[in-house]
Amino acid sequence: MSKLVTELHIIGENGNMFDTDMEYIIPLYQRAYAWEDKQLTQLIEDINDVAEDSNYYIGSLIVSKQFGRYEVVDGQQRLTSLYLLLNCLGIKTKPTLTFACREKSNYTLRNIEELLLENRSKIDMDRIEPGIQRGIRILSHELTKDHFDRESFMEKLAKIIVYRIEVPENTDLNRYYEIMNTRGEQLEQHDILKATLMSYLSDDSEKGLFAKIWDACSDMTGYVQMHFISKNNAVREAIFGSEWNSMPPNSWQKYKKAISGTTQETTGHKICDLIEKNFKVEDDEGYVDGDVRVRFESVIEFPYFLLHTLKVYVSLYGVTHEIATSKIVDELLDDKKLLDAFNRVVSCGITDTGRIADSKEDFARGFIICLLRTRYLFDKYIIKREYANDSADGEWSLKSLYVSGQQSKKKAYYGNSEFTRSGEWTRTNDWRTKTNDWRTKTNIMMQSALRVSYTSPKVMHWITKLLIWLSEADCKNIKNDAITKFDKVAENIAIDAVRENFFQVCSNGVYAMGVNTPHIVFNYLDYLLWNDDRNGKKKKYSDFVFEFRNSVEHWYPQNPSEGTFEQWKDGVDQFGNLCIIQRNVNSKFSNMSPEAKKSTFKDMIVKGSIKLRIMSELTEKNGDKPASLYWKERAYKAHEEEMLGHLKKACNIE
Repeated sequence: MSKLVTELHIIGENGNMFDTDMEYIIPLYQRAYAWEDKQLTQLIEDINDVAEDSNYYIGSLIVSKQFGRYEVVDGQQRLTSLYLLLNCLGIKTKPTLTFACREKSNYTLRNIEELLLENRSKIDMDRIEPGIQRGIRILSHELTKDHFDRESFMEKLAKIIVYRIEVPENTDLNRYYEIMNTRGEQLEQHDILKATLMSYLSDDSEKGLFAKIWDACSDMTGYVQMHFISKNNAVREAIFGSEWNSMPPNSWQKYKKAISGTTQETTGHKICDLIEKNFKVEDDEGYVDGDVRVRFESVIEFPYFLLHTLKVYVSLYGVTHEIATSKIVDELLDDKKLLDAFNRVVSCGITDTGRIADSKEDFARGFIICLLRTRYLFDKYIIKREYANDSADGEWSLKSLYVSGQQSKKKAYYGNSEFTRSGEWTRTNDWRTKTNDWRTKTNIMMQSALRVSYTSPKVMHWITKLLIWLSEADCKNIKNDAITKFDKVAENIAIDAVRENFFQVCSNGVYAMGVNTPHIVFNYLDYLLWNDDRNGKKKKYSDFVFEFRNSVEHWYPQNPSEGTFEQWKDGVDQFGNLCIIQRNVNSKFSNMSPEAKKSTFKDMIVKGSIKLRIMSELTEKNGDKPASLYWKERAYKAHEEEMLGHLKKACNIE
C-alpha cells in the first residue's frame, strides 16, 4: 500500500482512530456538520450489517498534511459522525478533531459528555452548534433503543476500516475539492464555488469575513439579518444598523473595520471568531401583529440566487466578454452550469478597469458585497411564502424585518415592506399606513402573477430584472419616490412578455393559440381584472389570490363526451374559449360541456381564475338556445373582445 494511504480501524486494541498526535482540522471552506437522521441511521445500519468474518471498508478520508496536522479535504461529514459515535458509545477520544474558525463547533465537540448527560448547568448553551447537537441526539437515540445489542455492535465496529489518503504535496486543493465531489455529504457546485472564490483572497481574516457573509446568504430561509449571530447582536448591528434594517455598506474596508472593531469591543474576538456555522436563532423567525409566529420560504434556492446575483454584478459593473460577439452570461438560469457561469465571468470578463482575471481578489471582495446587498434587497422587495404558527397553508408575503426592545432584549418582528414617498411616515399614521398597505398588496399581486406564470427557476428572469432595478446607481430607486412605482416595474415585465409572446405571435388578429397560450397572458389579465375591481365599488374579487394554475383548458371542449353535444371545429382554440386551471382537475374537466363544468366544478370556479369566473357567469341559455350552443355562437366572442380590450389597453396595443 502506498505511503500516502493508511488503514485506520475505528477502534482496536491500541485505542481508536482519534488516538493520534496529528490533529484533524476541518477547513473553513467546508460546509458545517450537516448529517441528519437519514445518514446517521444508515451509518448505524451499515455497522450492524458487517459480517463476522471480514473487515468492512466504510469510506475514505482525503487529507492534506499542512503544518503538522491533517486538513480534511473530503470525508469530513463521516469523520465527524464517527467522532460523535465513539463519544456516544462512551469511548474516550483525544480532542484531535477541530473546525477552523468555528468556535461553536469546537465548543460542542469538547462538551459531548455534558450534552449526553443533559448537564446544562455546566455548559453555555448559547455556544452549542445546533447541527452537531442534533447529530448527538440522533445517535444517542439509536444507541439506546430496546433492540440495540451493544456487545455485538462493538465487535462489528472493530472490523470497520477507513482509508486515510494523503494528497501529494503541492496539490491544488481547490481542484481536488472539486473532483472529489462524488460521495458522502455530496459537495454541490456552490460549495466548490465558495472555495474557489475564497482562494482568490490571500488574507485569512478576509477569508473568514467572506465565509461569514457567504454562509449567511446561503441560508435562504427567513431574512439574512437573522443569520448573523454574535454576542449582543454586535455583528448584525455593525452591518445593518441598530434597527437591523439598513442597507449593508458597499465598501470592503467598512466591513473589515466595522465587524472587527465591534467584535473586539463586545466579545474580544477576532474576525475568525465569528465564523461559526449557526444560522438558527432561538426564535426561528419572528412575529407579526398580534404575536403570530411566522416563518418564511424563499421562491428560489441558493444556487439560483447566486446566478441572479452574478447577473446583477455584471450589470452594475458593466462586465462584458473579451470577445465582443460572445455573451458574458447565459440567458437561462441553469444551476447545473453555476461553476461555468462564474468561470466565464472571471476568465473572460472585462470592465472599465481591466480584465477580471488580473484582479481576482477584487472580484471576490466585490462579489461577496454584491451578494449580501442583493440578498438584503431580495428579502425586502421580492415575494416569499409566509406561514403563520404551525400552519402548512402559506400566503404570498412582502415584509421587512423590524426590531422591538432594547439592547440584549431586542427581538425581530415583521411588517409590510414600505413603498413610500419622501416624508411619508407609514407605520404610525393610519391613512398613510393604509396607503402603503395598498401599495404592498399591489406589489404582492403583480409579483405573484409572475411567480405562478414562470414555475421553473431557470426562467425566473423577472427576479433578475427587479433586483437590477433595485440595485442600480447605488440603490437610488429605494432612496427616492421611485420605489412607490415598484409595482409598475414588475408590471412592465409582464407587459413585455404579453406583447412579445402573445400579441406579436397573433399578429393577424386571430387569437387562437389554444393550450399554447402563455400562462402570463391569463395571469396578467387576472391581475388587471382584480385591480379594476379593487378600484370599483362591487369588490367581487377581493378574495382572489394567484395560485399555481398550470393547465390551459378549453371551456367548450375540443373533444366533447361522445354523443352528448356537437364538436366545435373552427373556433375552439380562440382566447375567449380558454381558461387556466389547476393541473389536478384538468382530466375530469376536459370533455364536459360548459354547463356541466359550471355545475360540477362550482367550488373550484368560485376560487379560481377571474377570467374563469366570468366565463362561468356568462354560461347561460339564451331563449331556446342551450347555454353551450349560445356560448359557442355568441357569448365566447363577446367575452374575448372584452378580455382582449383589457390587455390591449394595458399593453398599449392599437
